[in-house]
Amino acid sequence: MSTEPLLWAITGLTMTAIVLRPWGLPEAIWASLAVLALIVFKLIPPSQVLPGVARGYDVYMFLAGMMTLAELGRRQGVFDWLAAHAGRAAAGSGRRLFLLVYLAGTLVTVTLSNDATAVVLTPAVYAVARAVDAPPLPYLLICAFVANAASFVLPVSNPANLVVLGANMPSLAHWLALFLLPSLGAILATYFALRYLLRTDLPATIRADVDTPRLTPAGRLTVSALAGTAAVLGLASAYGIELGPVTLAAAGVALLLTAARGGGNPIALLRSLSWDVLLMVAGLFVLIETLQQHGVVAALAVQQQQLQAAAPSMANQLTGTILAVACNLVNNLPAGLLGAATLDHLAAPMPLRAAALIGIDIGPNLSVSGSLATILWLAMLRREGVQVGAWQFLKLGAVVMPAGLLAALLLLQVTS
Repeated sequence: MSTEPLLWAITGLTMTAIVLRPWGLPEAIWASLAVLALIVFKLIPPSQVLPGVARGYDVYMFLAGMMTLAELGRRQGVFDWLAAHAGRAAAGSGRRLFLLVYLAGTLVTVTLSNDATAVVLTPAVYAVARAVDAPPLPYLLICAFVANAASFVLPVSNPANLVVLGANMPSLAHWLALFLLPSLGAILATYFALRYLLRTDLPATIRADVDTPRLTPAGRLTVSALAGTAAVLGLASAYGIELGPVTLAAAGVALLLTAARGGGNPIALLRSLSWDVLLMVAGLFVLIETLQQHGVVAALAVQQQQLQAAAPSMANQLTGTILAVACNLVNNLPAGLLGAATLDHLAAPMPLRAAALIGIDIGPNLSVSGSLATILWLAMLRREGVQVGAWQFLKLGAVVMPAGLLAALLLLQVTS
């Protein structure tokens, strides 16, 4: 009897449970249960679990570093300060505030990753929207959509970038030559599509007198540390150094420096982080390792070869589109892992890998199940008492995602 139906059933149920969180159980529980099921049904030998987990070491260190930096920025009021400045600069215009929040979200995503935008900018935007008497939801939606649209400006802008390209990560100069123009296209197309769809929800006037918090000495040091980290990561990308260890080291240095300036107890900060996210990601790596061992990657490679033979001039764009849709069925991390393994199996050229990465990064803008960043964004909304339904998000995503994806893939043809 073929084991593939059982394997796909475990994969589908796991991703559904991670998104819906039945009985309120954390996402890491469902990923761990998936690994247990793989072992119980003898789909993967226990001896292969740790090697599967170890494949993601660079991603774990990157996520741990970024979570630390994001929490440091949150505790020192950096993101509240940034959002408050956006509210003040709006000068009483709800539409101008929309643009400024979008720019702030772009900045945070590019320099600190899409997960940082979801986790720390979302509550700051909520607070500012309430302070200016504006309906929060249109501005909160920005945090979800820009987190994915701006997530391939730099390699550090999305953990999925490390997953998709891995050992094939280009130098920073090559990355910018390849992705900068498509990124700008995705960011602009997403902005105009979202702005049009939410045009009736944006207030014409809002309160202009927004209290702007002052940064403490530790807060100012945190801003410098975040800027320094962005510069160091840029250098690491330029020299082809793995980003995970560099990110974690930079976060450790920033944490110690701010603690020395009265920035609080670093141990307490570390204890507050959502370490179970790493456990969830580790479970997904084991799941993909199992799929690979059962020949799924080889079968997908054959399908990819057939696609390239049938439509050689459109194969890259079609691959990106297929992966964009797949993200919403199984989440972008599993889709990225499976896509990367398939491309490695084929020794795919960089233009094809670039199209795949664009699909993985922008595709999640279709639905709430598309990316880890969107799942984290939903968690932040729940903490603020805001609910966004899957259908409500899908109605927006059905317009916003294709607009950003089409713009990026068309411009990729120019740069590649």
